Amino acid sequence: MVDPDMISFVELYQVHAQSAENSQGASSRGTMRRKEARKILTHHLYFCMRDFGYHVGEDTEIYFSLYDTKRAKYISERFLVRISREGFSNYVEKLHSNCTIFTDLGNADLSRDIYLVAHVLRVGRMLYSDSVKKSSSSPSSVFKRPHGCAVLPVSEVLLSKDSPDEKEFSCKVFTTDEKDFHQLHELLIKKQSSKYSPLGGQPNYGIGISLKMLHGELSQVREENPLLFKNVALTQKLGFSDVIMPGDVRNDLYLTLERGEFERGGKSTGKNIEATIVVLDAEGKILENCLWGASGMDGSNLYQSMIIYHHNSPWWSETIRLAVPIDKFYGSHIRIEYRHCSTREKTDNKRLFGFSFCRLMEAGGATVHDGPHELYMYKCEEKSRLDPSLYLQLPSSSNDSAASTTSSSIFARSSKETVWVHTLLCSTKLTQNVDLLSLLQWREHPDRIQEALGRVRRLDGEELVKFLQDVLDALFSMFSTEDGNSTSHSGLVFHVLVSIFSLLEDSKFEHFKPVMDAYISGHFAAALVYKGLLSSVQHCADWVNSTEKQEPIQKCFRSLEYIFKFIIQSRLLFARATGGQYEDSFRKDLYNVFYALHKMLGASNDIILPTQVALLHSISAVYEQLLLVLPILEVTKLATAMLESLPVRDLPPQLTQAKLTAIRNMVTSSLFTDDESRNLLLTTSCKHLRLHLAHRDELRLCTEILGEVLGFLFKQRGAQSQDKVNNCLHHDVEILCLSTLDMLIQTVLIIIDRSAAVLGPLVACLLGLLQLLDEFHYKRLWEELGDRKPVKDFLLRVFLVFRDLIKQDVFPSDWLVIRMVANNVMLTALQELAQPLVLSFLDSRCYFDHQLWSNYFNLAVTFLTQPSLQLEKFSEVKRDKILEKYGDMRVLMGFQILSMWSNLGEHKINFVPSMVGPFLEVTLVPEAELRKATLGIFFDMMQCEQQAHGNFKQVESELIDKLDILISENKGDDEYRQLFNTMEHLSAVLLDRVQSEDPAWKDSGAAFISSVTRLLERLLDYRSVIQGDENRDKRMSCTVNLLNFYKNEINRKEMYLRYIYKLHDLHLPAENYTEAGFTMKLYADQLSWTSRSLVSDPQYPGFPEWQRKEQLYRQIIHYFDRGKCWEKGIPLCKELAELYELHLFDYAKLSDILRTQARFFDNILTQLRPEPEYFRVGFYGLSFPLFVRNKLFVYRGLEYERIGAFTQRLQTEFPSAHILMKNCPPDDTILNSEGQYIQICNVKPIPEENPLFPVGADIPEKIANFYIVNDVRRFQLDRPIHKGPVDKENEFKSLWIERTTLITSSPLPGILRWFEVIERSVEEVPPVQFACETMAGVNKELRQLVAQYTAEPKRNINPFSMRLQGIIDANVMGGIAKYQTAFFTPDFAKQNPEFTDHVLRLKILTLEQLQVLESALVLHGDLAPAGVQPLHRRLKERFAQLKTGLRDLGSLQVHRGRPSLTSTSSIINTPLPPLPTEKKLMTHSAGVHLSGETIGGRSTVPYGQLAQAAAAAEEQGVDDEDIYTKPMEALSAHPPPPPPPPIPQRESRPRSVGYGDLARTPTRGNNDYSSLPPMRITRELLEGDSSPTIPRPPKPTHQRSLSKPLSFPCTPPPGGLDTVSSPLRNSWSEASMDEAPPLPPRGQTPDKRNTSLHLDTSQTPPAPPKRLMKKGSSPAILNMDAIVDVNLESSDLDGSGGSGDGVTGGGSGYDLRDSGYAEFPVSHGLTPTNNFNNLSYEDFELPQSHRCSELNISPPTLSPRALNCAPPPPIPPKSNVMPSSPPDLAPSDSPSDLFSETHSENATGLSSGNDHSNNLSGCSLPVGVDNYSVPKSQNIPQRTGSPT
Repeated sequence: MVDPDMISFVELYQVHAQSAENSQGASSRGTMRRKEARKILTHHLYFCMRDFGYHVGEDTEIYFSLYDTKRAKYISERFLVRISREGFSNYVEKLHSNCTIFTDLGNADLSRDIYLVAHVLRVGRMLYSDSVKKSSSSPSSVFKRPHGCAVLPVSEVLLSKDSPDEKEFSCKVFTTDEKDFHQLHELLIKKQSSKYSPLGGQPNYGIGISLKMLHGELSQVREENPLLFKNVALTQKLGFSDVIMPGDVRNDLYLTLERGEFERGGKSTGKNIEATIVVLDAEGKILENCLWGASGMDGSNLYQSMIIYHHNSPWWSETIRLAVPIDKFYGSHIRIEYRHCSTREKTDNKRLFGFSFCRLMEAGGATVHDGPHELYMYKCEEKSRLDPSLYLQLPSSSNDSAASTTSSSIFARSSKETVWVHTLLCSTKLTQNVDLLSLLQWREHPDRIQEALGRVRRLDGEELVKFLQDVLDALFSMFSTEDGNSTSHSGLVFHVLVSIFSLLEDSKFEHFKPVMDAYISGHFAAALVYKGLLSSVQHCADWVNSTEKQEPIQKCFRSLEYIFKFIIQSRLLFARATGGQYEDSFRKDLYNVFYALHKMLGASNDIILPTQVALLHSISAVYEQLLLVLPILEVTKLATAMLESLPVRDLPPQLTQAKLTAIRNMVTSSLFTDDESRNLLLTTSCKHLRLHLAHRDELRLCTEILGEVLGFLFKQRGAQSQDKVNNCLHHDVEILCLSTLDMLIQTVLIIIDRSAAVLGPLVACLLGLLQLLDEFHYKRLWEELGDRKPVKDFLLRVFLVFRDLIKQDVFPSDWLVIRMVANNVMLTALQELAQPLVLSFLDSRCYFDHQLWSNYFNLAVTFLTQPSLQLEKFSEVKRDKILEKYGDMRVLMGFQILSMWSNLGEHKINFVPSMVGPFLEVTLVPEAELRKATLGIFFDMMQCEQQAHGNFKQVESELIDKLDILISENKGDDEYRQLFNTMEHLSAVLLDRVQSEDPAWKDSGAAFISSVTRLLERLLDYRSVIQGDENRDKRMSCTVNLLNFYKNEINRKEMYLRYIYKLHDLHLPAENYTEAGFTMKLYADQLSWTSRSLVSDPQYPGFPEWQRKEQLYRQIIHYFDRGKCWEKGIPLCKELAELYELHLFDYAKLSDILRTQARFFDNILTQLRPEPEYFRVGFYGLSFPLFVRNKLFVYRGLEYERIGAFTQRLQTEFPSAHILMKNCPPDDTILNSEGQYIQICNVKPIPEENPLFPVGADIPEKIANFYIVNDVRRFQLDRPIHKGPVDKENEFKSLWIERTTLITSSPLPGILRWFEVIERSVEEVPPVQFACETMAGVNKELRQLVAQYTAEPKRNINPFSMRLQGIIDANVMGGIAKYQTAFFTPDFAKQNPEFTDHVLRLKILTLEQLQVLESALVLHGDLAPAGVQPLHRRLKERFAQLKTGLRDLGSLQVHRGRPSLTSTSSIINTPLPPLPTEKKLMTHSAGVHLSGETIGGRSTVPYGQLAQAAAAAEEQGVDDEDIYTKPMEALSAHPPPPPPPPIPQRESRPRSVGYGDLARTPTRGNNDYSSLPPMRITRELLEGDSSPTIPRPPKPTHQRSLSKPLSFPCTPPPGGLDTVSSPLRNSWSEASMDEAPPLPPRGQTPDKRNTSLHLDTSQTPPAPPKRLMKKGSSPAILNMDAIVDVNLESSDLDGSGGSGDGVTGGGSGYDLRDSGYAEFPVSHGLTPTNNFNNLSYEDFELPQSHRCSELNISPPTLSPRALNCAPPPPIPPKSNVMPSSPPDLAPSDSPSDLFSETHSENATGLSSGNDHSNNLSGCSLPVGVDNYSVPKSQNIPQRTGSPT
C-alpha cells in the first residue's frame, strides 16, 4: 500500500499509471520514466511426446529437432525417444525419457518459420517383413534403417507469450524412397505430396506431442519450474544464445555427417553403407563417452549411422555432438569408418572397406573452422591396420595443411570416393580464430602486431568476450611503455579498446559489464595508461570538426564511461603508488579534455551532430567517475559549463533531446544530493526547462526532469525535522517556483484540450510543485510578478487551469486517491491565490476587477460541486477515510467563498444575477451549516438589487432559469429533494430576515419564494419522468404544466418556446400529428406578419418574423394533414393565401397553398375518418405523481382504439395501478390510500354550437360529422337508476337516467390527447324525457335517410330497407306500445303533471314518426327494384298494423315538418326501443352498461329500462301473444308436418367429410350483433299465392358464434331440386304469412355511417370471441369450431307438439327482427339468447353462387362486381340426408326459380357480430340434399335407392 503523504504527487501519479498499465497490459496514459519491464531475450520450448500411434514391429528411435525452413538448417540438437518393439505404452526406459527442453531460443528465432521435425528410424534387421515379425529370435546384427518422417509447424506456439498451459498437437508420419529420406522433411513442409505417402498402419493416428513456451534465463526458469526440469534432458541450440552470460561454460563441437560418394566396386547393386564415428586422442586412444548422437541418450565411444539400402551415394544428414575435454582437444581427431552390411543373417555381416579422418585443431592452435569439410576416403579392409600414427601423416582433406606430404603410406586414397561433413564449434574456452591467437601471442611475433590489431577490430564479439581478460591485458601492455609513454601502436590499440567497450552496449553482451567492472577493480594494473587515454579522448574532441569520418569518434564518445573508468582507476593506482604525484598535471589534462569537449559542443554543424548527441548521452556517467578524483562542486561546475556551452536557441531536435537527457541524468546523479551543487545545477536546469516549456519542445523529457526534481525535494522536506527549516531546500523550491510555475501553468492551459499523452505527467508536475509551496513562496511570487497586470494574468491562467482540471478527467475516475490529493492541493493553493484578490483588486471602483472575482467564484463553485467530492455517493468506509484524512473539502471551500463574498461590500451588486446559478449549486451540498451560510448570499443579492433598482427581478429571473437548467441536467433525485428543502429553507430564512425590512420588500419576497416553490414542484414532476418510453405521456403532461407556468405565471417567452419544442418533439414519435400541429400553433400565435427580426430561434435562424410564422404555418398544415384534421388546416391555408396574394404577390406559393386547401376540402368529403372514442379516466391514490393525483381526465382514444386496448395502454404506463371495475365514485379510503387506482369508462362528446353553421341550416353529413366528435369540451355519461316502485311489466315508468356532464380545461383535440376535467355536473333525466330524446333521434335519422335517397336515388337501397324494417318491426312488436302503456295513460298524467309537456312532445314525435315513415315508404316503393318489392309490400302491411295500433293518437294535430324541440341525443348513437314481448331475465353487465359502452365504434345510448320492462313482463308470466294482433289466425288450422329428425349435440357429431373448411362464416366488427332470421321463400310466395302453413322448427338448444357470412356454393343434387313444403322456418310474425318478401338485392357499398346502431340491453351479450377483427380487415375463413351448432328439438316427431297457429307450444313467438332485438320464447327452462346487429349490409358482399333450395335464400340482384366473379368450383357429392318427405315432389321449372334469397345477414348464416346465435335452424332438410350449414349426423337413416 502507498501512503500518499509519504511520496510526492509525481510519484503518486507514477504509481497509479504503472498500476493501470499492469492491469490493462499497456497504458496510453503515463509517459513518466518508470522501470521498464526487462526485455526477455531468451526463450525455451518444453516438449513432450505423449503418444506414438504406429506399430513398427521392431525397436524404434525417433529423433526430434527444430528446423528453420527459410535458412534450410537445423537450429537445435536432436532429441531421441526410444520405443520398444512392443509399442510406446509398454516401453519405459526411465522416467521422462520422452520429454525435453529446447533451450536458448532467441527473439529472432521466435519470429522465424520453425518446424519440429521427427525422423523415425527402425532398429533391427536390414529388411523387415511379416514373416520376420512372427519369428521371436533376435537378429545377430542390428541396423538403423529409415522408416518415416513427420513435421509440425510450431511458430504459433513460439509466439504465444502468456499461455501457461501446454498445447497438444498430433502429426502424421509419412515415408518415401530411402534415397530421398534425408530431404523428406523438406518435401513435407513444401507439401510436394507426389514424392511421399502416409506410413501404413493406422492412418488416423500419428505422433502425439505437447508443447509449452518458457521465457527468461534458463536458471530463472529452472527455479520457477523445478518439477518440469526434474530428470529432463536439455536439448541445446546449435550455436550460442543471444545472451552470453559471463559464467557460462560450454565446449561442444557438432559434427554433421552429410553424405558420401562411393564406388560400386564391380557389383550391379549398391552397397548398404554404415558409417561409424569414433574420436581418438593424440596417442591414438579412443576417447570414451564423448559422442552424443542426440540428447536423451548417454555418451558413447562410437556412433553408428543409419543405412540406406543398396545405395552408393547415401545421404545421412545426422548431427552428433562431440564433448571432448579441453585438455584432450589438442592433437585429437575424428575417424569415420565405412562398412558394407549384408542382408544375410550371419555373425559378421558388416565388412570394413574404408575410412576418413578429420583433425580437431589446426596447425596454428585454432580449432577446426566451422563449415563444410570434404574428407578423403582411404581404403582399408582390416580393422587392425587402422593405426593413427600411420594415417595421421596423410592429408584428411584438400585443405589439410598439417599433413606431411613427403611420407608415403600404406593406405591408398580412393580418388573418386569422398565424404562430406560439417562442423560447428560452440565453446567458451576454445577459439577457432587465428587472429585472436596472434593478438594473445603478440610478444612472439612483434612484427605482426599491426596486422593482428587490424584483424581483431573486425572480429565477432562472441570471440572477444570469451577471452575478455586476456585480450585487455594484451592491449594495455601494447598501449604504453613501462614508463607511461605511448608506443607506435597506441592509436590503433585505443580504437580496439573502444570497439570492445562498444560491444558492451549491445544487448547480447550487456551482461559482461559486471565482468568488465570486476576486471577494472580486481585485475587491471596499468597505472600509467591514464595519460595516454586522456590525450586520445582530447585528440578525438579536437579532430571532430576537421574530419568527415565521425564513426570512430562517435564510438569513442559512446564509450566514455568505460574509458574514464580506466583513466580514473589508472590515476588512483598511480597516486597510490607514488603518493599523489603529478596531481596538478592530471587536473590540467582533465580540464583540457573538457575544454575540448565543450568547444566541440558549441559548434553548429550537421556532420558532427550525431557525435555531439553521443557525447551528451554518455557524459553524465563520466561526472559520476570524476567524483572519485575531484570535489563535487568542481564536477558540478564542469557539468553546468557543458550545458552552457550549448547554443541557446535553434537547437536541432536530436540535440535538444540529448541535452535534456543529460540534464535528467544529472539530476538523478550524486551531484544533486549536495546542497550547493544542487542549487547550481537546479538554476541552470530550470533556465533550460523554462525555455523548452515555453516552446512546448520535448515535454515528455521536461516532465521527467521536473518529476525527478520534485520527488527529490519532497523526500528531502519529509526527512528534515519539524522545527528546523532547511534554508537550502526552501531556496531550491523558490528557484523552481519562480522559474517554472508560470510557464508550467501556461503550457498545461494550452495542451489540456488536446488530450496529449504528456498531459497527465505535466499536470502531476504542476500539482507536485504547488504541493511544495508555502506562504513565503507565494509572497515571493507576487513580488516577482510585480505589477497588477502580470498578477492578474497569472491568476486568470491558474483559475482556468484549475477549472479545466476539475471539469476534465485528466485522471481517470477510479483513481480516487490521486483525485483527493489533487483537490487538497488545489484547495490549499486557492486559499493563497485568493489573497491578492482582496489586496490588489478590491480597493476602490477603479481597482475592482470583476473578471477576476467572477472567475474565482465560478472556480470555487465548480470545485465544490465536482462529482468526486460528493461524499454521499461513496461507501461509508470510504467516506469515513476521506473525512478523516482531508475533511469535507466542500465545506472548507464553501466557507472560503463566504469569506471572500463578505469582503466584497459595495461590489456585491456586480455579481447579480450572474452568480445566482453558481451559488444555487452550492446549496445542493447536503451540509446544513454550509447551506445556511450560503442562503445568506441570496438575501444579500436580493437586498443589493432592491437597493439598487427597487426590485429583485434579476435575481428572480436568474434563479428560475438556473433551476430549470439544473433539472434538465438530470442531477440525482436525492439532490433534488435537498434542493426542494433548500427552497423551503430559503423561504424561512428570507422571511426571518425581512421582518425588520420594508413591508413591500417583505411581500414581494414572499411572492417570489411562492413562485419558485411552484416552479420547483413542476420541475420535480418533470424530473421524475424524464427517462423511459413508458413515461412519454407523463412527460407530455409535465411539459404542458411547465409551458403554462412560464407563459401565465412569470411570462418567460424563451422558456415557453423551449418547452413548446420539447412537447412537439414528444408528439412526433408518438404520431400525434394533430397535437403536434396544435403545439406549434402556440408558437405561431405569438408571432405576427411583420418584418421585425426576433431573438434567434435555432430552428429558424435569421428569419424575419413573418417568414418564421409562414414556415410554422406550413409545418402545422402538414401536421394537420397527417392527423386528418383538415378543418383546422383550412383557416391557416386561407391566411397564407391572403399573405401570398395581397402582401407578397407570390402567385406560385399562392397556387400551391390553394391546391392544398382544395385538397383539404376534397378530403373532408371523400376520406374515411374513424370517429375517436373518449374515455373518462380517474387517477386515485397518493402514489400517483402530483400532476395526476386524485384528478379526473378525459382522454381522446387513438384511431380504432376501444376501451380494452385503451385500458391496456394505461396499464403499461402505470404498471402498479389497479383498475376499478365499478363506475361509482371512489370513497375516501381509495383517495387517501398509498396505492394507485384507475377508473375508466366511455363518455359521449357533446358537440358545441358551431358559429360557422347557421341555425336550422341543412349541413351535409360529411361536414357536420367532424364537429360532433371534435372541438369538444363537454362530455356526457349516463347511468340508469330506479326511482319509486318498479313495474315489472314495464320498467320504463320508473327508470331514470343519471346524466353526468364533464367539462375539460381545453377542447379536444388540442396540444395533448387528454385534458383535466375542471367542471362536473350531474342531472337526472325523467323516463318520459328520455323517451322523447330517443324518438327524436330516430326521426332525425329517418329524415336524413329520406333526404339522402331523394338526392341520390341510385344509392344502394339495402341500408334504407334495413332501417325501415328495423323501425317498423320494432314498433309493431311493441316499442311504441310500451311507451303507450307507460306514459300515455290518464293515471300517468294525473300523477306526473310536471311531465305533461314531455308526454305531449312524445305523442307529437310518435305521430311525426308515422308521417316520416309514410313518406319514407313511398320513396322506398319508388326506388325498390323488383327483387325488393315483396319486402316493400311486407313493410307496408306492417306499417298498416302500426298505424292501427296508434289510432288513439290520431286526434293530435301535428304540424308537418320538424318539431322545434331539440334532442341532445345523437342520432348516430340512438337506437330504437326494444320490443317488450320477450320473456327473459334481465342481466346487467359491463358489456351493456349504460355509461355508453361502445358497439362497433359508436357510443350507444343504452336502453336498460326497456330490457327491464321485458324482464318484468316475463316474471309475471305475460304471454307475448296478448300484445300482438293476429290477422292470420286461419293459418292455425293447418297442423304442421312432423319436424325433421334432430341434429345431435356438437360433441357427438363428426365433421362433414371433405367439407371441413368450406362452411365458414366470416364477419367483421366488434360486438356487432345480427338479428335477421333466415327465410324460406318458395315460388308460390313470390307469386303471391297462398301457401300451406309454414310451421316453426323447434328452437335451438344451444347457440354459438357466427363470425363471418357464409359464402360457399351449394351443388344441387342430381335429378333437380323440388319446391317442397318441408318444415320451414318462418321469420315473420303470424300476422302476415300470406307473403314473405325477399330482402333487397346487394349492390354497391354506401357509407355505413348513415345507419344507426342498436343494442338490446336486456340481454347480456355473449362473450366476445378470442380474436377481435379490426374494422376494414378482410373476412377470413374460420375453422369449423366457429360455426354455429344447432340442435333441432325432436320432442314432437309424431306431430303432436304444436298448435295450429304456432302460438302455443315450444315454437310460439319465435321471431327475429332487424331492429336489434330477437324474440325467443322461454320453454323447458331455457333462456333464449338475443341477436344484435349494428352493421349494415354494405359490410358484406357475397359472390354469386349456386342456389340451394335447402338454404332459405332469395335470388339477389347481382352487383357488377359479383357478375365478374368466376363461378366457384363445384363441391364434391356427399352422403345425403333423407328424412321422410311428402311424395308430391315436383321438379322446378328452372334453377333460377328454385329459391329466393332473403337479405337478412342471418338468412345465410351471415352475422355481423362476433358472437351470435345461429339461425340456420330455420333451414329445412329436403330429400336427398346435403345440409351444408351443420355437420351431418351419424344416426340419420337414409332412404334406400336415393339418387346420389
